[in-house]
Amino acid sequence: MKKPFLTLAQAKEIASTHPTPFHIYDERGIRENARALRAAFAWNPGFKEYFAVKATPTPGILKLLREEGCGVDCSSLTELMMSEKCGFSGSEIMFSSNETPAEEFELAARLGAYINLDDLTHVDFLHRTLGRVPETVCCRFNPGGVFTLGESKEGFQVMDKPGDAKYGMTRPQLAQAFTRLRELGAKRFGIHAFLASNTISNEYYPALARLLFQTAADVAKETGCHIAFINLSGGVGVPYRPDQGTNDIAVIGEGVRRAYEEILVPAGMGDVAIFTELGRFMLAPFGHLVTTAVHEKHIYKEYIGVDACAANLMRPAVYGAYHHITVLGKEDAPCERVYDVVGSLCENSDKFAIDRALPEIEVGDILVIHDTGAHGFSMGYNYNGKLRSAELLLREDGSVELMRRAETPEDYFATLIW
Repeated sequence: MKKPFLTLAQAKEIASTHPTPFHIYDERGIRENARALRAAFAWNPGFKEYFAVKATPTPGILKLLREEGCGVDCSSLTELMMSEKCGFSGSEIMFSSNETPAEEFELAARLGAYINLDDLTHVDFLHRTLGRVPETVCCRFNPGGVFTLGESKEGFQVMDKPGDAKYGMTRPQLAQAFTRLRELGAKRFGIHAFLASNTISNEYYPALARLLFQTAADVAKETGCHIAFINLSGGVGVPYRPDQGTNDIAVIGEGVRRAYEEILVPAGMGDVAIFTELGRFMLAPFGHLVTTAVHEKHIYKEYIGVDACAANLMRPAVYGAYHHITVLGKEDAPCERVYDVVGSLCENSDKFAIDRALPEIEVGDILVIHDTGAHGFSMGYNYNGKLRSAELLLREDGSVELMRRAETPEDYFATLIW
């Protein structure tokens, strides 16, 4: 059973100052999770987590993670700008982008970020843009085909299809890129790959690591380039449904360690640093979208209308994604009613839950929508003129800090020319 980190009394007190809907994050949970990740990879002296800014682009969160030793993974100009304002610089920043404008490479280089190139043609584009290439540079690898993991009664479990993804270089292109970069002055190299999203398996990262470690050993031997780090990127997921298992980051870290010692150490590459770029794993469980029931409707189905909508959390509407819902104050009440929980957009897809068994909900009840700490607020939008909500931080001492105020109509109209 999923339990909210917020009580009804806390929610009511917060709502008296910051009306619902709002996103709120749990400082204690975030810090403990960051420390568990660091401990799981403590065997690698160069380990660093580069938090995916796109998951939660909120300065208060980024600063908190920096205090826990994390860097940032950026993929746009404004993410780089935000990271600089939050105090990140140099090797604390990984810049992974695609179809990248020149100005973004220029800012990444000025900040001293690790630049992760998505395509072979970007090598010479980067050189033309900067008039040089950085001494340390990374390249994104796409092995193609279908990535499978484990075997079930139906055969091998398909995790994802890298061959259908627009990202990364083929294996021959990877070697070409390293050779060309070295000709242009690069001295230290990194390899990056992302093969699957939101995996609920302790086996995914070790399997990805084995593929990347062997690729790194082969490319280093083939090109003579010094590979300084391997970036395992993201993909370690969270259980959105209460009946799903939870990844054990300690077990995952141990699996990666075994692969490292079996492949890289014998290849004379025992100095390679391991990087990760986790967004969902780092933040999703530690964020709630808090909303109030404002209407009930009884037609062909039973509906509960809330003051949040898909503009606050688009994943259920766009992906059909499941997000658990708790009715605060009724955590132990029997789930004897079946509702669609809906927002106010003029779109029939604006539903947080469909045919969901919940306790009886009354107008005025406060609902917590779970696991919105990553790809929640960040994917918000202004369709129907809806305004983005506030973002709050529940501090370890129980106090609440406003990290981003709610938008106003003046914000919405600010860019218009009348």
